[in-house]
Amino acid sequence: MNNRNWWNGAFAAFLLGAATAIATPAQTFTTLVDFNGTNGAEVLYMSLVQGFDGDLYGTTGSGGATGQGTVFKITPGGTLTTLYSFDGSHGVEPLAGLFQTSEGNFYGTTFLGGARNHGTVFEITPAGTLTTLHSFVYADGGGPFAGVVQAINGVLYGTTSEGGAEGGGTVFEATPRGALTTLYTFSFGQSSAGAGPFGLAAADGKFYGTTYEGDGYGSLGTIFEIKPGGSLTTLHSFSGPDGGYPYAGLLYAADGNFYGTTAGGGASEQCTLGCGTIYKVTPEGTLTTQHSFDSADGAAPEDVLVQATDGNFYGTTSAGGANNYGTIFKITPEGNLTTLHSFDFTDGANPVGGLVQCTDGNLYGTTSEGGDNDDCLSYGCGTVFQVSVGLGPFVKTLPSFGKAGDTITILGTDLIGTTSVTFNGAPSAFTILSHTAITTTVPFGATRGKIQVTTPNGTLLSNVPFLVL
Repeated sequence: MNNRNWWNGAFAAFLLGAATAIATPAQTFTTLVDFNGTNGAEVLYMSLVQGFDGDLYGTTGSGGATGQGTVFKITPGGTLTTLYSFDGSHGVEPLAGLFQTSEGNFYGTTFLGGARNHGTVFEITPAGTLTTLHSFVYADGGGPFAGVVQAINGVLYGTTSEGGAEGGGTVFEATPRGALTTLYTFSFGQSSAGAGPFGLAAADGKFYGTTYEGDGYGSLGTIFEIKPGGSLTTLHSFSGPDGGYPYAGLLYAADGNFYGTTAGGGASEQCTLGCGTIYKVTPEGTLTTQHSFDSADGAAPEDVLVQATDGNFYGTTSAGGANNYGTIFKITPEGNLTTLHSFDFTDGANPVGGLVQCTDGNLYGTTSEGGDNDDCLSYGCGTVFQVSVGLGPFVKTLPSFGKAGDTITILGTDLIGTTSVTFNGAPSAFTILSHTAITTTVPFGATRGKIQVTTPNGTLLSNVPFLVL
């Protein structure tokens, strides 16, 4: 059931005319790369990820040497390198983004291909050496839209959009070496849990996710909680006015709540299926609609939000805006939305992926179509872009948790000459690897809090508190 382009096609017909969106003069938009098919095309449900070297890594759903998708890296200045072109045996159509572990390698999924053509889980090094860890066989899942996340125990967790014992998709766990266990199987139209899960977020030793199919009793998708042992609880079923068809996972925010988007539903009648929403949901399942899109300010958001260092949330809509090609937006925790950019096709179109904030403070993202290149017929091959909203540099850790004595990696910019690293005030020994990476050890006596790195250019704080286990 490959319906990954459903919203792109649907909203081209359903959207009405859009008014000019509000823009803020404090932001700067730059197109970094126009894909041309040969170097990739059709970047879909993924956010870029920052590597140890400061470059950004991602996937394209098609294009490359075989036309079946790629893994690429791009420098913040816009130099793109294709690391791997998929050939079928190791998977095709990598729709989701990559997850980097503290060892430096990346993990991801392909929607199709592999031994039985139901998709794969793979590992790839920063140099481009790819290893297939698991090929789905439908009985244990198929068609993963989303990537994987890593839990505190070092195990990878993910979802498939179909397959499993009941055919409605699965939640699985996999060791970094590929041993896979199915934790839960969804059933289309026969369970309150919904079907077609779309990614996981880890929090409090559990995982939280969404399904884009309802429960068969009128709902338009669900939010669920699942424990590592496989016990699942449905927290919320969407009904339309509160949103519908959540084609995105959840973001675990600094306030302890989850934030997400739905591609349809909401209060606006400007789109036949609803223009979509942004919502907040507590771990217990109490949902609050933060914003209903009306096509003028965007429509059909399809990926995870990112919470930047200013505390606000940033994301994209795949349609709507001033030109009906999608938008970039900012929304405060209180629900006040500002459109930062409306795509006009020449600078990209239909961004179904999310944004990432890199340690230089800027936001980076992709579009699935458009761009100043006609090598992909009339649709355009897509782009990579940068948005500067005036936020300063910071540091981030891989992983964001650990116990005393564990070695972690700190990512940043201009780290040469660093003089101290502290964990919520507790000093730690460190080694400078490069201008973008430091290794350090969690000190004994450290407590939960921000990591502080002192450099010749100033003091940098981590974007999230480090959790001491």
